[in-house]
Amino acid sequence: MSSRSRRTQLAIKRGIDIVGAIVGLILLSPLLAVTALVIWVTLGRPIIFRQVRPGYRGRLFTLYKFRTMRNAFAADGQPLPDAERLTPLGRWLRRFSIDELPELWNVLKGDMSLVGPRPLLIEYLARYTPEQARRHEMRPGITGLAQIMGRNALKFSERLAYDVHYVDHFSLLMDLKIILLTIWKVPTGILFDGAGQDVRVVDDLGLHPGVETLTWKLSTLPGETIQPSDHISDARKRPAA
Repeated sequence: MSSRSRRTQLAIKRGIDIVGAIVGLILLSPLLAVTALVIWVTLGRPIIFRQVRPGYRGRLFTLYKFRTMRNAFAADGQPLPDAERLTPLGRWLRRFSIDELPELWNVLKGDMSLVGPRPLLIEYLARYTPEQARRHEMRPGITGLAQIMGRNALKFSERLAYDVHYVDHFSLLMDLKIILLTIWKVPTGILFDGAGQDVRVVDDLGLHPGVETLTWKLSTLPGETIQPSDHISDARKRPAA
């Protein structure tokens, strides 16, 4: 694909994102309202989970999702593993990807796209190789190539490889195929495979074990930018916890 054709398709993609997000928020508003009410009754506040994530070219933004886990801590004050904090309701919401519907607001704002690499944790940036960091050359998405190919059941190396493949081979036709496959798989719960499990099971890159030791002197205010490659060599020297 020529650079001109790619720019044209990216412009069309953004238009589709805006229309899709508006239509989705309107059509799904009853489901959004009911889900929010059930979470409020069963878990209390906050209803929405907010977390700063790196997006296009490392630009930080606040990600919105429905809350799926309870607040629970070990004796040392550290949060229990996700699998232990995930509630039955949260598991059900994740099974059908309902927890991710608030991300339509992120799409409308321009933080995300309907299709693209999933926005991961800031702390992971320091452990990417330069090739893996290329996943940030496009806006992160609600769904993506890695999600339809296995989602959380994939090893981290596989997910990142799919992300880079998407960046290199993006087309509107590919986006359409990913959206259609997502729509087909979500009602079956297929995309849920591996969700809620201990992340160490699928982390073959050492991204997660050292997260708690990676304390960067960086602002995490949405709108600021972190270049993934800035901290790669320094992070490689840090021992995993």
